[in-house]
Amino acid sequence: MNSEPQAFIFIGKSGCGKGTQVELFKSELEKKDSKKIIYFESGSFLRELAKSSSYTAERTKEVLDVGGLMPEAIIVGLWMDHLMNNFTGKENLVFDGAPRKLAEAVLLDGTLEFYKIPKYKVIYINVGNDWAKARLLGRARKDDTEDAIKSRLAWFDKEVMPSIEFFKNNKNCTFIDINGEQTIEEVHKELMKKIGW
Repeated sequence: MNSEPQAFIFIGKSGCGKGTQVELFKSELEKKDSKKIIYFESGSFLRELAKSSSYTAERTKEVLDVGGLMPEAIIVGLWMDHLMNNFTGKENLVFDGAPRKLAEAVLLDGTLEFYKIPKYKVIYINVGNDWAKARLLGRARKDDTEDAIKSRLAWFDKEVMPSIEFFKNNKNCTFIDINGEQTIEEVHKELMKKIGW
């Protein structure tokens, strides 16, 4: 395994099974490489922030409670703070669902270049909207209404697809497109194969 730290960025629309694949991947990474993993998941960072007692926390809680979107600056600030406080240049980095918007993607690309992380990998769990919608409706969660799902998928197509195009055409990274419309095991197997493990 590489002696240099590596970075892995997982992107995928709601319902693609990304969270499950990230957990399986982290287990494989731990087996193959003794380096510690620093894990970034914007949702958990925001939920932690919302629990604190600052004005920023108060506003964050208000936005999260109505299912609103946080500004890119806050998201980037959270993972930059985590990086600056925890990254010693020796850990592997795993980003789960961040960046999403193009501005975040550009900033993360520049940050990884600054930290001298060569050829980071972007793993896109690729599923169609109909497939994602069926998966989300199957979860039977109260926030997974038809309208909410339609809105989330439309937001992904509008806001996140430009980030995906940015990574696809970026010499600093290896872009890995995975067919997410398979069983969990098949998706994991394809991912391992395309990474070269």
